[in-house]
Amino acid sequence: MYQFNYHRATSVADAVAKLKGAGDGKLMAGGMTLLPTLKMRLANPSDVIDLGGIAALREIAVANGQVSIGALVTHDTVAQSAPIAQAIPALAGLALHIGDPQVRNRGTIGGSVANNDPAADYPAALLGLGATVHTDRRTITADAFFKGMFETALAADEIVTKITFPVVERAAYMKFPNPASRYAIVGVFVSKGSAGVRVAVTGAGASVFRASDMEKALAASFQAKAIEGITVSAAGLNSDIHAGADYRAHLVGVMARRAVTACA
Repeated sequence: MYQFNYHRATSVADAVAKLKGAGDGKLMAGGMTLLPTLKMRLANPSDVIDLGGIAALREIAVANGQVSIGALVTHDTVAQSAPIAQAIPALAGLALHIGDPQVRNRGTIGGSVANNDPAADYPAALLGLGATVHTDRRTITADAFFKGMFETALAADEIVTKITFPVVERAAYMKFPNPASRYAIVGVFVSKGSAGVRVAVTGAGASVFRASDMEKALAASFQAKAIEGITVSAAGLNSDIHAGADYRAHLVGVMARRAVTACA
C-alpha cells in the first residue's frame, strides 16, 4: 500500500471541501473495493476521504410511495430493515445475498452503486425499479446513471448521498451466483408498477442493462411463459473462466423467468 493522507469527513460539505483540496483524492464508504485496490498497489491516491462518520448518510425512510436509503447504509442493514422488507421485499432479499456476512456488514449501497461493478447486485435493483440517485448537487435517474464497466454519470468530485426507490406492485430478483464470491454470474431484477414493467440484467455484460423485448412481452402478459421464446444475444456479453457469453445469454432467460414466477 502506498502512503496517503487520511481524512475523516464530518459532513457532506466537509467531504466535498477535502476532496477539492486534495491533489488526487478518493472517497471511501465501506472500503470493500478501495482497500483491496490500495493493498494491491493498483491505486496511488494522494488522499483518502472517509465518509464513514457522516450520520446523515445512514438514514432510511419509507414515505409517499418511496423508499429512501442513505448512501452509507450497509447491505446488512438493508437486508434486516423491516420497513424496506415491507415496502419492497425484493430489495431486502437482494441485499441478504450479497457476498458474505463480513462484506454485508461493511459494504454500502452508495459505494456499490458508485463503483458499478459489472457483476454487482444493486445496479440491477436500481435499474429494475427505476430508482433515482441523489448526489450533493443533483438527481440522476438509474437509466442515465450507469454508463459502462466501472463507469457512471458521477463527476470525479461528486458524492452520492441517497437513493430513492418507488414502491411497486410486484418485484423479484434472481441470480446465478459465483459460488466463491457470490457475485452474480447473471442476475435479473423484474418489477411491475405504475410506471410499467422493467427487467434489468447484471453480471452478463460490461454494465447493467434492460431487456426491452422481455419488458414488452411482460407488459402484455405478466407471466413466465410470455418470455419463454425471447433470447438475449451473446454478442458483447462477458466471457471468462466462470461462464462463456453463450451460457450467460441462456442464464438471462432462465433467471428472468424465475424472477417473474417469484413475483406471483
